[in-house]
Amino acid sequence: MTSATITADAAGTWDIGGLTVGRVGFGAMRLTGSAAFHLGTPSDRGRAIAVLRKAIDLGVNHIDTAAFYFSALRSANELINSALSPYPDDLLIATKVGPYRDWSGEWGTSARPEDLRGHVEENLRQLGRDHLDLVYLRRMRQESIAEHFGALAELRAAGLIRHLGVSDVEPRHLAEARAIAPVVSVQNRYGLGHHAPGTEELLRVCGEQGIAFVPFFAIAGDGGAQGATTAHDEAVLAAARAHGTSPAAVRLAWTLAQGPHVLAIPGTGDPGHLTENVAAAALRLTPGELTRLNAAHRSTGTPPETDPAA
Repeated sequence: MTSATITADAAGTWDIGGLTVGRVGFGAMRLTGSAAFHLGTPSDRGRAIAVLRKAIDLGVNHIDTAAFYFSALRSANELINSALSPYPDDLLIATKVGPYRDWSGEWGTSARPEDLRGHVEENLRQLGRDHLDLVYLRRMRQESIAEHFGALAELRAAGLIRHLGVSDVEPRHLAEARAIAPVVSVQNRYGLGHHAPGTEELLRVCGEQGIAFVPFFAIAGDGGAQGATTAHDEAVLAAARAHGTSPAAVRLAWTLAQGPHVLAIPGTGDPGHLTENVAAAALRLTPGELTRLNAAHRSTGTPPETDPAA
């Protein structure tokens, strides 16, 4: 089997709100340019659309996006709409609300609870949908998310949203949200070289409660929104050599090995990188490799606060 023939279901599946999705999905952040947001040059529209269609051909049925994923010329939601509408019945499109960018692309004041309906409706317009499958509340450093999450729960009751998730949270925020409405997914920064005790606890809690854990920047490492890191631990490089694959694939395989409830959403605007990322679904690290990678992960110091809008 070559990487070109490996499909997303090679990593297994997980149930999110009654919809079975492959554990390897696709993140739309990097579709719009050479780096996320306004940090790079805009992408070629035709190539971006081709990447999305190829993702579906490779069995991807979970796409993560946001209305604030746009560059000077490209909008991730518009690209998804153009490439994939009418949408496959088994496709789950997740989006997130809370952060805000103005028309020039600069970050503005994050949403107040009463603003969230407008954020949701903007995603609906851009995606050309009557409802959103999954909406994450992206916490913007507030101590309590109850008021914001409650506003989204009202939109769920009104039929604009099917399922709810939370992002960039601590275990106490997950408990706070679950007291208001069901939470089907948690999205935090997580990956090799990014060790945060609160997120490690969330990973465990989600597994116990049957909640999907969907890390972002699993490949990017310190590169964050700018792109994938080139600073790889020797344990990553050794595993890549042993399997004849890339360090990025090893990072994805390690992420998926953290539990059956862990999903990956690597993003790219490059068709070749897309194929490599999906092929990581079939990569199985040896017990010894996992032990060495786990040790490297635990030795990493607690990182600074994450990009609030990733």
